[in-house]
Amino acid sequence: FNGAPLILADIDLGVFFIMAVGGLGVYGLVLAGWSSNSKFPYLGGIRAAAQMISYELSMAVALLSVGLWAGSFSLTHIVAAQASSAWWILLQPLTALIFLVALFAETNRAPFDMPEAEAELAGGYNVEYGALKFGMFFVGEYTNIIVGSAIFVNLFLGGWTLPGVVYPAGILGALISILVFLAKVVAMLFLFVWVRWTLPRFRYDQVMKLGWSVLLPLSLFNLILNAALIFVGHNKS
Repeated sequence: FNGAPLILADIDLGVFFIMAVGGLGVYGLVLAGWSSNSKFPYLGGIRAAAQMISYELSMAVALLSVGLWAGSFSLTHIVAAQASSAWWILLQPLTALIFLVALFAETNRAPFDMPEAEAELAGGYNVEYGALKFGMFFVGEYTNIIVGSAIFVNLFLGGWTLPGVVYPAGILGALISILVFLAKVVAMLFLFVWVRWTLPRFRYDQVMKLGWSVLLPLSLFNLILNAALIFVGHNKS
């Protein structure tokens, strides 16, 4: 696809496989809060579970819209579909916005950092942990941010491709594709930091209301709209 991509495994349900594996991280937060034998860490763990369930639904529905356009949930097919047309952040801006908001909530980043809210939980699920254990929590959190940014790049920013650019074959093309991909991921990481510095933390009831009353209905409407557009387009062709 536009050069010599480096693919470890092309799984048909690649996006959902990554989401399934990433979703296991909530068990660590819940168990860490519960095993602290303190009410504030326990509340932080419960918040983490509730928040992930709330926003995982909207994220999954947004992914269905992406799969409709690509005809597959394979990341390589999704990137190839964008290389032949345009980045889907331009063609599906609402889908990209829904996925991005859900991604912020899934990674527990501000303004969605409810599980570790210092103001009311004194630090959340990790308040009883120090030194290496505290560090491991944040290694996991920032790894989650990097993986989430990489998924967003593949889904909506063309992955390792650039519009109208054909990379040379061989090692040079592979190196260019890696550098392009890393540059896009770094831009996404800057967005995470920028939002954290800019927006204040939501209240917990606002986070739940946004997930269930706004984002989920909007993602369902977006899925129906995209399905209708694809249906009309196929009939015209």
